[in-house]
Amino acid sequence: MVSPFLFFPGERLALTELSAACLDGLLVPLGEGFMPADAVETVWMRARSLSPLLGERWAGVRLTAAWVHGGTATEPRRHHLQRVGPTRTRARDATRAVFHDVRLPAADTTLVAGVHLSTPGRTLADLARSDDEDERAAAIEWAASDVESRHEAQAWLARHPTFPYGRRGAALLADVAAQR
Repeated sequence: MVSPFLFFPGERLALTELSAACLDGLLVPLGEGFMPADAVETVWMRARSLSPLLGERWAGVRLTAAWVHGGTATEPRRHHLQRVGPTRTRARDATRAVFHDVRLPAADTTLVAGVHLSTPGRTLADLARSDDEDERAAAIEWAASDVESRHEAQAWLARHPTFPYGRRGAALLADVAAQR
């Protein structure tokens, strides 16, 4: 589906034409595409901009989902994708994304603009459980600014007590809640 606010290479214009429009200040990069420089960046546009990368078989997770949901302000350099389909698939472009071949349960996914993402609660729980400092910093910032997502993440961790590093994630979220 062609969007009036998102441009993908080869859809209506070539990559060189889109790049030239960026140099002229008419477009800015967003996900795998480009959007008008004066357009408002919304959750729908961020999600839709990832459709060429995610397709129907992958869901955006971790910092990718956090960026789409509004938990972080900046798009990650490398997107994290997790399989949503029942069959294993081969990763297409490993330079732009990190592929996780463990199937993401349907209960932990949401559909935004035609692409699969992990739910805000699952995303925040994954970031809080992470050993990556950037992901943990994003989790702290997001949990401090979005109480609803923090409660969803705490509930998700309580429902999944055997997940790796669940205690670490629960402790991080509890610390953020205590500071508020």
